[in-house]
Amino acid sequence: MPRFKLIIEYAGTRYCGWQIQTNARTIQGELVKAVQTATGRDRFEVYGAGRTDAGVHALAQVAHLDVGTSLAPATLAARLNETLPSDIHVRGVEVVSHRFHARHDAVARGYLYQIARRRTAFAKPYVWWVRDPIDVGRMRAGAAAFAGMRDFASFTDDDPEEKSTTVAIASVTVDEAGDLVLVRVVGSHFLWKMVRRMVGLLVGVGTGAVHAREIGRALTARSDLPATLTAPASGLFLEFVTYGDAVLPPPAVPFAVD
Repeated sequence: MPRFKLIIEYAGTRYCGWQIQTNARTIQGELVKAVQTATGRDRFEVYGAGRTDAGVHALAQVAHLDVGTSLAPATLAARLNETLPSDIHVRGVEVVSHRFHARHDAVARGYLYQIARRRTAFAKPYVWWVRDPIDVGRMRAGAAAFAGMRDFASFTDDDPEEKSTTVAIASVTVDEAGDLVLVRVVGSHFLWKMVRRMVGLLVGVGTGAVHAREIGRALTARSDLPATLTAPASGLFLEFVTYGDAVLPPPAVPFAVD
């Protein structure tokens, strides 16, 4: 039985996240239905590189698929896309070794968060419009505190007794593109709601609602502040997942808000 590596993009607005759920529409659930239609098989396994929360998007989610089929990768991709909803698209399919695992073999994941400085008629599902003026310099200074091996217990609802809340963050950058402020976070893995709470706290620093020292405090002792500032799901994208010694891909082109 071959193992396929899939690169998938999706707009998560209409879905309850990646992971298949009972009585809820999910990305994985739609993919499973598409595989059944494309291959005529009912027995197969699909694993994603990581879960994305309800409403979160992906530019390059990675999954591996074990399915008994003689379809060539390009044909499989075409048939999946014929069946999938228009807001989910398989960008590429390739045959990989059975030793490859989309989640366990990932060495880095990158998230992009898009903040709009103005109201937009077209990009609303893909940005967070912040009405107050944002000082990007203050956000950049605050972002430096996240780099390294840190305890993100204050930035997630995961139970620290059930799951480690320590995460290695390679970088947090803050850039500008027209009326967008782009926050990119690269790390070993991410906890539930973690990136959205990091962004929410950074925006609080950028608007002056929160002092930058609160970031360090939230990383050294349990704090309820990040939860109160959680950024909405609409602006968050899983930008990439890397494996082995692969170099980081170039930044994705954001939705323009000029």
